[in-house]
Amino acid sequence: MKFIGKLLVYLLVALLIVILALYILLQTRWGAAQVSSWVTVNTDYELSFDKMNHHFSSPSHIILENVTFGRDGKPATLVAKKVDIGLSSRQITDPLHMDTITLFDGTLNLSPQTAPLPLQADRLQLSNMAFNSPNTEWDLSAQKVTGGVSPWQPEAGNVLGKNAQIQMSAGSLTLNGVPATNVLIEGQLNGQEVVLNTIGADMARGSLTGSALRNADGSWIIDTLRLNEIRLQSDKTLMAFFAPLTTIPSLQIGRLDVTDARLQGPDWAVTDLDLSLRNLTLSKGDWQSQEGRLSMNASEFIYGSLHLFDPILNAEFSPQGMALRQFTSRWEGGMVRTSGNWLRDGKALVLDDVAIAGLEYTLPENWKTLWMEPLPEWLNSVTLQKFGLSRNLVIDIDPAFPWQITSLDGYGANLQLVKDRQWGVWGGSATLNGAAATFNRVDVRRPSLALNANAATVNITDLSAFTEKGILEATATVSQLPQRQATVSLNGRGVPLSVLQQWGWPALPIAGDGNIQLTASGSVQASAPLKPTVNGKLNAVNMDKQQVQQTMTGGVVSTPVQ
Repeated sequence: MKFIGKLLVYLLVALLIVILALYILLQTRWGAAQVSSWVTVNTDYELSFDKMNHHFSSPSHIILENVTFGRDGKPATLVAKKVDIGLSSRQITDPLHMDTITLFDGTLNLSPQTAPLPLQADRLQLSNMAFNSPNTEWDLSAQKVTGGVSPWQPEAGNVLGKNAQIQMSAGSLTLNGVPATNVLIEGQLNGQEVVLNTIGADMARGSLTGSALRNADGSWIIDTLRLNEIRLQSDKTLMAFFAPLTTIPSLQIGRLDVTDARLQGPDWAVTDLDLSLRNLTLSKGDWQSQEGRLSMNASEFIYGSLHLFDPILNAEFSPQGMALRQFTSRWEGGMVRTSGNWLRDGKALVLDDVAIAGLEYTLPENWKTLWMEPLPEWLNSVTLQKFGLSRNLVIDIDPAFPWQITSLDGYGANLQLVKDRQWGVWGGSATLNGAAATFNRVDVRRPSLALNANAATVNITDLSAFTEKGILEATATVSQLPQRQATVSLNGRGVPLSVLQQWGWPALPIAGDGNIQLTASGSVQASAPLKPTVNGKLNAVNMDKQQVQQTMTGGVVSTPVQ
């Protein structure tokens, strides 16, 4: 029995010596090479590390130095100067599930190709790491990352697992092409749902803070989002800039605040933008809201040829539509002010009061083409319940028929300018007058126009102007049918007989001043002047003191002299 006892003691001592030898050898470069070789040869992974350290002051921790780890034949998943592996009693039943894994000073590349990884941990901790997640829905690249994931249970398609708490900070980060610095993220993963309790970052020379939720279907709920002093330049058009909002199922905004932002693209820009948006959901190119609000102002807004100074917009949203409480802006040297409602039922914009004063506006060269193009589907009709014009200058530089009106004043009521997404004068009344005007290089004074329109016709009840030596007065009727048939009755007293030729009427074989009585009919086109068929008579005076009566039919002039 003594012999057996001694033998057991010797065996135990030998075992301890072997364990001690292995312990010492594993902490050498030779031992590290042997372990790395065994893992590489006997598994689907490649492992390389220079040395393993263990200290009895931290008996549950193993430290690997200069570690490289990844799948066979693939780029390395992990490169780190140091890996601290915390062990627990769980290794007895689940050797690949660690208590903690801490990565120091390296790069972690996690993608669908690298997951699932063979390791799991109650907590994955990063310290001064670079983190890349390419070829995923979240195309992420981050540097100087410190933080953790708890628990860390990677699986195919989910490199961070399905259920985990996340706390991370990064010195710099690029997410789906958007760069940021000094990033802080706190949140959790709940299956396919991502909860971001805290988001903070410096981006575009400004700052971003907020909280948000991404649902399993890819839709987003933004509880709060604040953008401060953003300075962003984009190479995208305004429509392309906001296009990503149309690619997600829905975006629900609880509160969005923008302060002192400056944004610029190739054909648009906004400076000193302050914006506050509440309770609005964007989905499938439309929006919904319950008691939503929008307040916005800026120093300058540019979109194509539209250039606004100091625009102010206040609106409220409801299931019925949008109430435009206030819109004011300086535009083209003048001021524009209005309020009204956009009604979802009928997609109708009804403006209660429109005031335009001091405008100096040159019409775009293609304004006639724009006039004929249909408007967007969300704008089926536009009605001005009341409008007023004061001291405006309007210019058309079309070389075929240039014109301008100086000190244009006017007023009107229930004027419908858009019907079935098409511009026109579809209803209501208006009165316009100016101090002076030029039509195709013919100067007139005190031009005025009064009209009323209904579903069938546009009736011009007064159209008058003083020429150099007389006055022209006219009335007209224009059909609302697609052919746009028009009838004009024109009277002129003591006017130059050549004045009408400048406006596209048939040429007369006589000159001088005279009285005109004409009735013309023809088709009105937006792209060309009226092409009339003329019937009437002219009484020419101051021509050697004899009166000449002319009868015109179809633009052919005969001149019987009496």
